Amino acid sequence: MAKRQKKKATKARKGSKKALRELAPDEALHMLDRLYATIESRKGADPQTSYTARLMARGREKLAQKLGEEATETVIEAIKGDADKLVLESADLLYHLLALWATVGVKPDQVWAELARREGVSGLAEKAKRPAA
Repeated sequence: MAKRQKKKATKARKGSKKALRELAPDEALHMLDRLYATIESRKGADPQTSYTARLMARGREKLAQKLGEEATETVIEAIKGDADKLVLESADLLYHLLALWATVGVKPDQVWAELARREGVSGLAEKAKRPAA
């Protein structure tokens, strides 16, 4: 592992005390809602001072492309079995997904409602109900 990557993984593991303890599912959900709110607040901000504003200024297509890159990096780390890097890439993936939602106008509550609708339904049964592509 390169020095820079090792340092980044160690820093992420150390984190804050709150980050070190396991989060209950509702706490994690609230964390994603807070992150979304932060992302939303960056809309129209100065791209010179905000990475989120810079991403959004580049447009939906570029942001979707960036999400794809992050998804690929996440998959690569999952295949390698490097849990520390998988954690880092997963966080990047979630951030970029939320940024894309904000750009397109999708609210987290819409996604949470869809997940709630699917809760307790077999994935095979749910897919069978979808119209053929």
